[in-house]
Amino acid sequence: MNKRGNAVVWVIIFVLVIIGVWYFAGRTPATNTTTSTGPITIGFTGPLSGDLANVGENAKAAVEVAVSEVNAAGGINGRPLNVIYEDDKCAGPEAVSAAQKLINIDKVPVILGSTCSPATLAIAPIAEQAKVVALSYCSTAPKISDSGDYIFRDVPSDLFQAKYAAQYAYNTLKKTKVAIVYINNDWGIGLNKAFSDAFTALGGTVVSSEAYAPDSKDLRSQITKVKASTADLFYFPSFTDGAISGIKQARVLGLKQPILAADSWDDNKIWDTLGADGNGAMYTRVKTNSSDAFKASMKAKLGNDSIVYCSNFAYDGIKILAQVMSQVGTDSTKIKDALYNVNYTGGVSNQTIKFDQNGDPVGADYNVLVVKNAKAEVLQ
Repeated sequence: MNKRGNAVVWVIIFVLVIIGVWYFAGRTPATNTTTSTGPITIGFTGPLSGDLANVGENAKAAVEVAVSEVNAAGGINGRPLNVIYEDDKCAGPEAVSAAQKLINIDKVPVILGSTCSPATLAIAPIAEQAKVVALSYCSTAPKISDSGDYIFRDVPSDLFQAKYAAQYAYNTLKKTKVAIVYINNDWGIGLNKAFSDAFTALGGTVVSSEAYAPDSKDLRSQITKVKASTADLFYFPSFTDGAISGIKQARVLGLKQPILAADSWDDNKIWDTLGADGNGAMYTRVKTNSSDAFKASMKAKLGNDSIVYCSNFAYDGIKILAQVMSQVGTDSTKIKDALYNVNYTGGVSNQTIKFDQNGDPVGADYNVLVVKNAKAEVLQ
């Protein structure tokens, strides 16, 4: 072949290369098409077994209601919302495993969780390092406020709850001396300190304060000390199994002091199990804003009228995340930044939800409930 022929061949090859580059560069990869139109998957963690399983399953039902509503309305910019549910058993080690799976394997940009403060505090450093948003719907320990830039909750801190409970005990019940028995975990420790500080600031006296192990069901020693003390009130922040055991043992031991506890007692399992033994027990609970539509949807999902307050915040958590992702997409850092500026209205937990610089909701309001005929009803 002569030089002119060689030149023609090279020109043809060059043209074909240019055409090939243009063709392939102009194509949109199939994976990007799938990503932009397929489901948006986020994670959920909560106690789906163990001590607080009733609370976790109730919250899961609320999430399912919210997701179905989001998807029925067109999803998030046309993409359906999908949730992967993980059981953390309300415990740190299980929560760590759940978070690692959701972040490293499922590649979620957001985790809605958890229920229990020890689980949320265990998730927090993992989510913070991975720059994945974690939004708790039920964890109230004060320490969560300082757990990271990517860590949020739409339920208020126990600093609010403890102050309200202390004021109710001192000003309304006219109690001046309190004995405290609390569960020895982040939630119980935080409530013990916050309540003690608020009660003493009002002029009251904490005559004793004693922890019990989270897996303990024998609280007779602690309750005997409370009975023998000069306290005129027994403050008893505990989880479900501890509450059942402690109240039952208090009745057997003939404890006379009235019992006041916190929002973890908003679990029908306690009162269904205790029956008449639970009558007269009181606890504080953040106010909620349940709509008739939400109540009906939860009843259809659960087959009963039981709504644990955490479920209201779980439902709103999904709606908040859907609102934010419809604006900024699924990049977790953009979701985080948008959450600090969110203005969510029409919630079934609070009418309006905004987050402060710590990722906590702005403001809180509470009720006191009392148990009558094995049912909790609003007292104040």
